Amino acid sequence: MEHRFKICQPDPQITRRIQNNLSCSPIMAGILASRGFKTPEDVRAFLHPALTDLHPPFHMKDMDLATRRIGQAIVQHEKILIFGDYDVDGVTSTTILLKFLQYAGARVSTHIPHRIEDGYGLSAAYVSGHAAPDGINLIITVDNGSSCHKAVEQARRADIDVIIVDHHTISAPFPNALAVVNPRRADCPSGLSDLAGVGVVFSLLICLRKFLRESGFWKDRPEPNLKKECDLVALGTVADMVPLSNDNRILTRAGLDIIRHHSPRPGLRALMATAGVRADTVDSEDIAFRLAPRINAAGRMDHADTALSLFAADDPVTLGPIAEHIEDLNSRRRDIQERLFNRIRTVLTAHPGLMDDTSLVLWGKDWHEGVLGIVAAQLLRKYHRPVVLISTRNGYGRGSARSMPGFDLYQGLTACRQTLLSYGGHALAAGVKVGLDQLDEFRIQFGKATRKAAEKTPFSSEIEIDGELDLDDISDQLIDELEMLAPFGTANREPLFIARNVEVLSWKIVGKNHLSMRLRQHSNPRGRTFQGMRFNIDPEKAVPQTFEQIVFRVGWNRWNQTRTARIIIEAV
Repeated sequence: MEHRFKICQPDPQITRRIQNNLSCSPIMAGILASRGFKTPEDVRAFLHPALTDLHPPFHMKDMDLATRRIGQAIVQHEKILIFGDYDVDGVTSTTILLKFLQYAGARVSTHIPHRIEDGYGLSAAYVSGHAAPDGINLIITVDNGSSCHKAVEQARRADIDVIIVDHHTISAPFPNALAVVNPRRADCPSGLSDLAGVGVVFSLLICLRKFLRESGFWKDRPEPNLKKECDLVALGTVADMVPLSNDNRILTRAGLDIIRHHSPRPGLRALMATAGVRADTVDSEDIAFRLAPRINAAGRMDHADTALSLFAADDPVTLGPIAEHIEDLNSRRRDIQERLFNRIRTVLTAHPGLMDDTSLVLWGKDWHEGVLGIVAAQLLRKYHRPVVLISTRNGYGRGSARSMPGFDLYQGLTACRQTLLSYGGHALAAGVKVGLDQLDEFRIQFGKATRKAAEKTPFSSEIEIDGELDLDDISDQLIDELEMLAPFGTANREPLFIARNVEVLSWKIVGKNHLSMRLRQHSNPRGRTFQGMRFNIDPEKAVPQTFEQIVFRVGWNRWNQTRTARIIIEAV
């Protein structure tokens, strides 16, 4: 698909005001102005986020009910079960709640369902078959539970209290739990609806620690330092692709600071070692593309308990083998993912009519459910339309859906709910379960929903550019300033620039399909040269002597205590 570019036009007056107050470059000031910052106070809060700036979570709906009941369970030594989820957000949520409750001396156990055998969320079958026979008094769901009506009713019949701690889209009537702590509730006044699941759990820990403090619980032991949990909070937040603004930005920056400058937990160190990620230079891109896929591989290819044991354990002797096993699972995941992606591309090439709609809904027998979401995301990036991939077996289909800004996936699935057995998720990612006899009708109804949205705002591959920037105008100071905008991710993308007439002084293929170059502004033979990279190219395609234009991002490449400026080309 051809790219269209939109160059930001910041307000000149606001740009000058920011530049004068911050003593920064006009490029940096323009980026901040384009992103909605108007006052020096707003800019400083964004550039220098602190944990003390977090919004108080105490007003989250049902938080008081949840903290009182959990506090009671701790003091009375009741049996608590944490019921988690198999993705990064779910595993990190489970881990930080488990570690807190263990520190408080609670009788606590965990359960994460098997992605393929059990599916998502707390089920009535699990409550009756495991929780009740095990004598569980309190179930706390994390990163799930908002749609688990039947399971909650089963728990009530078994005299088990349920507290839901979640962040997924939720609509009334809510499950009849003791407490439903979900900032996406329409009646929740907290203003924290963008939190990831692990962010909601972190908020719970803040409130629970305070409740126990006021109850005199900590008089015989030091209060737990919750900042130490921010390494995993950062992982779950970045991996779940929630907006990296406001509290999410604060938590992610704090977590990255712990990893870089302090000591992350042993399991995370072991994972980083096998992934080749250096602690002192780790950033949100490392989390999104190198660490999160490995954590997810445990739940996709085997069982998420493997990842949970990596983060929850403290014995370095056991952690190395666990991290190596996760690395093996990730290699297997990559292979299965690549084969399915290529298979679907072949189908689309053979049946071009499938590309005529504003969405892609595809299914196949026994497609590996563990990679459907990743492949759907790949197809979304390639074809720029909402994608639903479904694996069919045992009389029904279960699948993953991915979307982009401009089409709310959850609302789209709600419009098709008569064709579905169940669904849940966010605006950009969701899961579905559908009967085999409803697959064609679901495709039709989902296509109608996407066409209706596209008529209002056509789906496009428009790339937002922060400005034109000659390579000769890139200075060390500018790169340092741009780094202050990090961590980058959803709702806080890395700045993109456009440069014209860029000369390729030399090039080589690295890996299977990555292009490494030496670049210079064509108009200045004595100008500064830059290392340039372009990923996932066609290695058979000729490399030009001069690019007419490049869309790029620029940053520091750090290695062996040195740093060099590097340009990453995103489009030409």
